[in-house]
Amino acid sequence: MIRAAESAIRSVQTAANTPRLTRISLRAPKSVEVEFDNGSAYNLSAEYLRVYSPAVDSKIRSVGGEKVIAGRRHVGIMSAEPVGNYGVRLLFDDLHKTGIFTWDYFYHLGSNKFSLMRNYLETIKKHGLSRDPKPRK
Repeated sequence: MIRAAESAIRSVQTAANTPRLTRISLRAPKSVEVEFDNGSAYNLSAEYLRVYSPAVDSKIRSVGGEKVIAGRRHVGIMSAEPVGNYGVRLLFDDLHKTGIFTWDYFYHLGSNKFSLMRNYLETIKKHGLSRDPKPRK
């Protein structure tokens, strides 16, 4: 119980310390650009956003207990819908649309882009998967 409370406090503190989003720009179909009031700016690819979508859907493979999304190298973003004052829902051309990307989550993805992408590449390699989609029969 105490650990859950400590975790909640840390997540609130982290969110409170996150810079404020000042600009978001959809560069359909390939990326989203975000800028924050601390001067940070990130160009996040559609593949990266799809792999790290905050939603769970039926296209995710669980391999050894790990969340693994493969075959999304060429995925595109078709549209973005605002969600309140805190985020956006992205619609991808593989029809995934259930993840809400908050401004804090965009900052997390941007500021950790290289380590998260490296982890993704290592995970798919470890499981013998590919970034490329499976060929159609």
